[in-house]
Amino acid sequence: MRRDWRLAITVAGVVMVAGCGSGPGAGSAPGDDAGFVSGSGTITVLSVAQRGEPVALSGPLLGGGRYDIESQRGKVVLINIWGSWCAPCRREAPDLQRAWIELGDEGVQFLGLNTRDDAAGAAEAFERRWGITYPSIRDPDGSLQLSFRRTLPPKAIPSTLILDRQGRVAARIIGVGSYGTFTALVRQIAAETFDGTAGGFAPTATPGQRGGARRGPSMRVQR
Repeated sequence: MRRDWRLAITVAGVVMVAGCGSGPGAGSAPGDDAGFVSGSGTITVLSVAQRGEPVALSGPLLGGGRYDIESQRGKVVLINIWGSWCAPCRREAPDLQRAWIELGDEGVQFLGLNTRDDAAGAAEAFERRWGITYPSIRDPDGSLQLSFRRTLPPKAIPSTLILDRQGRVAARIIGVGSYGTFTALVRQIAAETFDGTAGGFAPTATPGQRGGARRGPSMRVQR
């Protein structure tokens, strides 16, 4: 059954979710997510004027090879930050895969950032269990995740970023997302059209009553 989003639109301000303690380190076991917070599913959509520089992210892939997000310029990219030890990550994994299957043929790329998993085997087992078919970059020490510290609380896992076609952060979800949230936000950013001005891509309207969000997340638009 669909649930309506409850939209709390603000002109300025970004909700930040604070963490506490220390996260999984050496010797941590899957499921040991002490010290990290999953967030409330709060969504922030950035206007074009608030988007910073294009994201730089590259690293080794789970299963081998390397990945550089610069190769995806011109596409909308969803980046999901996750760990096999993170219970909320397990909850949203099926919805991410479902959204990827639906959106993959629409000029969109999904990318995982697997953070603070001591062994690649645990992360690969996670992907097999949930049937994840989009690539994930390995970030065993959390250093790549920290490169987003100006955009995301460092201990909010899972978190999701959506990059516009220029590679800039256009939206984010702090906490567990859903199929409806992922698809609506990605399609909103993908629908932006180049307006020929210095501002670049002009944002379309914020998604309204579109179903699928588990928690009725609040949405904030920063201008």
